[in-house]
Amino acid sequence: MAEKVICIIGAGPGIGLSAARKFGQNGYAVALIARNEEKLNIYTEELNQEGIEAIAVQGNVLANESIRKAIQFTYDTFGRIDALLYNAFTFRNELPSEMDPIEFASDLQVDVIGALVAYQSVLPFLNEGSSILFTGGGLGVKPMKKFTSVSIGKAALRALAISIHQELKGKNIYAGTLTINGLVKEGTHFPPDNIAEKLVEMTEKRDQDEWTFDRD
Repeated sequence: MAEKVICIIGAGPGIGLSAARKFGQNGYAVALIARNEEKLNIYTEELNQEGIEAIAVQGNVLANESIRKAIQFTYDTFGRIDALLYNAFTFRNELPSEMDPIEFASDLQVDVIGALVAYQSVLPFLNEGSSILFTGGGLGVKPMKKFTSVSIGKAALRALAISIHQELKGKNIYAGTLTINGLVKEGTHFPPDNIAEKLVEMTEKRDQDEWTFDRD
């Protein structure tokens, strides 16, 4: 039985799976949360074969109650949650003049409102020494007109993460965002495993509200 538990929301084959593996190697059991249960089962089977305790939890960040239920299920299964990683986001290639307001609102639900709901849902389960992590992006600091939606979403997520850090600092619960200044992809300066290592390091050092991952 693992000594700690991490809940990863937005668990896909990139950062999500790499983070699950890195945290698992550091003594965490892992709850992978995403919409596609079939893919989640494949990921958890991989992790289990590697000796990492992992479960698949179906959850949809477009529905706030689904997020709450997934986090509650994680707690009910393990009896504790020591870390939360919010890794869900949308990516839409549109100029501001081309954006549909309803679609934009849906993007914000995934990019930032879901993160707020996840934070509020997990907070009652966290003890001193716990961590809340958010994967941010350089577009949140330097927006681009063709990626306005995710630029705004990441900017809002950054502000939320820093605000949460300020709120929790006196309670010895760490919160921080990792601003990734590039496209996460194997064979580049931003492979998922390196991002995952940085996320683990954040929970160990527990100091800055914002970390950055750059080319150098």
